[in-house]
Amino acid sequence: MSVSSISSVKCILFDLDGTLIDTAPDMVNALNTLLQEEGRFPLPYQIGRSVVSHGSPALLELGFGNNLSLDNNERIRTRFLDLYAQNLCVDTRLFTGMEKVLNYLENSGVCWGIVTNKPKRFTLPLLEQMGLHSRACSIVCGDTLTKNKPDPEPMLYALAQCGCKAENSLYVGDAQRDIEAGRDANMTTLLALFGYIANEDKVDSWGADIKIKHPVDIIEVLEAYN
Repeated sequence: MSVSSISSVKCILFDLDGTLIDTAPDMVNALNTLLQEEGRFPLPYQIGRSVVSHGSPALLELGFGNNLSLDNNERIRTRFLDLYAQNLCVDTRLFTGMEKVLNYLENSGVCWGIVTNKPKRFTLPLLEQMGLHSRACSIVCGDTLTKNKPDPEPMLYALAQCGCKAENSLYVGDAQRDIEAGRDANMTTLLALFGYIANEDKVDSWGADIKIKHPVDIIEVLEAYN
């Protein structure tokens, strides 16, 4: 989908971590709590932040390396997920400016939803605590379907729930798999440069239609096509 082919935008789908919501503070804190429990030094926040979009496997590899035994790895993983589940929404917030974007969408009659690889165990209670669950037209989690991003199936499922066509829809994300999934669903893709992007990420090669530096840039995109 090229930018020039958008006639009007009827729907915007968001990735969750690193795009709609800044979950890094609580996820990195869970990791550092676990590291200290295991007698290790905590990691600097910015180092942990850069991999949050890749979920718990990336965080645990960052903190513990990849040389844990199978049994120990499962114990560490379970403890990390439990720690995070107990502290889902302590310092987690919408990214600055995102509430303005959501209000704009709702006042303009543009539906919005979430397509994330984050499991329902964490996604749904987090959105409930933040008062977002009832506002979204669709919430597709990593275990809602048998496939997740970069496969386009979750995007198409969300669009069907919203009653919208791909050619009138945008997907906003901060990872390569987000851009691939949106593109393969024939949506216009926006890369959130304010998200959890590492210095070594080659974002120009991901093929996003539009790059945005701040959430409110989404409003400018909408005003250009609506």
